[in-house]
Amino acid sequence: MRLFARAMFALVNCLAARGGLEPEEAEGEKENDERQQRHRTGIRGETFAYWYLRRQGYTIVARNYRLAHPHGEIDLIGWDGPVLAFVEVKTRTTAGGGPPELAVDAAKQEAVERLARYYRARHGHADTPARFDVVAIEGMPGARPVVRLHKGAFGGR
Repeated sequence: MRLFARAMFALVNCLAARGGLEPEEAEGEKENDERQQRHRTGIRGETFAYWYLRRQGYTIVARNYRLAHPHGEIDLIGWDGPVLAFVEVKTRTTAGGGPPELAVDAAKQEAVERLARYYRARHGHADTPARFDVVAIEGMPGARPVVRLHKGAFGGR
């Protein structure tokens, strides 16, 4: 299975390097579609992170885990050995705005921790060791994405 994950990551990595993670603007798209473009970039970044983490040995059990209440979303949930990892993915396709890791502010951390407590209680993992990771991806057009995995990036649980 790890060989498959390596092959898929190599394919996704090659495609991302060729065209970048930012979707090309289609003819007729207006500037007010920026939000939609950011959403598509986020989806591409999360897919890239999924295969990257699989290649690192994670077993992903949930993607885009969300509830109506409390508000928020956990991008990826997976096992890294005996540890249940709740992963936040941040993707940048431009040089401005600083490193993507900085976008995981205190409010985002609190939201992810709250959802993680709910997930652990609901799925019988209340006593399972858990960790909060951040995958930061910088994918400039025409270059291979730079990926940084920060294990235990926040939270003390």
